[in-house]
Amino acid sequence: MALDVGIVGLPSSGKSALFEALTGTRASGEVGMAAIPDPRLQQLAEVVGARKVTPAAIRVVEVRGTGPALLGNLRQVDALLVVLDGFSGTRVPADDLETLKLELLVADRDHVERRLERIAKQAKSGDAKLKKEVEQLERLLAHLDAGNELTAWPEELPPELEPLTAKPLIAIENGSNGIDLKLEAELAELAAEEAAEFRGVGESALGEVVRRLAETLDLITFFTAGEKETRAWTLRRGETAIDAAATIHSDIARGFIRCEVVCWDDLVAAGSHTEASRAGKQRLEGKTYVVADGDVLNVRFNV
Repeated sequence: MALDVGIVGLPSSGKSALFEALTGTRASGEVGMAAIPDPRLQQLAEVVGARKVTPAAIRVVEVRGTGPALLGNLRQVDALLVVLDGFSGTRVPADDLETLKLELLVADRDHVERRLERIAKQAKSGDAKLKKEVEQLERLLAHLDAGNELTAWPEELPPELEPLTAKPLIAIENGSNGIDLKLEAELAELAAEEAAEFRGVGESALGEVVRRLAETLDLITFFTAGEKETRAWTLRRGETAIDAAATIHSDIARGFIRCEVVCWDDLVAAGSHTEASRAGKQRLEGKTYVVADGDVLNVRFNV
């Protein structure tokens, strides 16, 4: 599955411009896909003669507003991109960031309160598990009313809550001290070569966002490389071959036997999977193998 990120920000901060810069589409208040740039992918595709090249992708969700109901649409994303106005001269980005954090806190409090009301009604049946959850939610609500984020909660949170204030938050300043999102949105409409020529040596908005997401979420990229399709995928650092197989397809993970592993640059240098194997660069690994950034995997499985 693609990495999911949500875009939030105060009115006129540049949320839609960031959405356009990342996805290359003008639709706002919507969902779009942003391809993750990785120069290694094309090199692998050329080596294996791939007919199709598919980069890893980020699923981008933009919400038009900051109320609890709207922010609730972002509970299942992996991280939040907070757009701050650094261009108008009428806003202080640091102050706006604190305002948005408060909005997230209010949304979490509203979410906990609503769940408490629902579970309290169900707990009247006498179910011990539900009564226990009611007690925990009451303490959680008191914790939030005291102005504390859920990241500071000392106990394990109910998985159903998916709190916004526990998600990684990446601030994107829209302006000369950050990213010129209006320019980046315009460049996203050009061909990649034209945009790169205009930008010069600078990093694109997507490139910077991906880099910061990778650092924040501790992501790595692995590849599958074949003639039919060569593709990049994201994975959390420390995850294993069976996690990678599940990322590709649940059936592959279910029928996992072994996977062939070769580092991307060893495969490029060898010129083919066959030559990489002959040179001793390709090896077989099991389910518990910890995938490294740049690994090329060929999973053997039974359907």
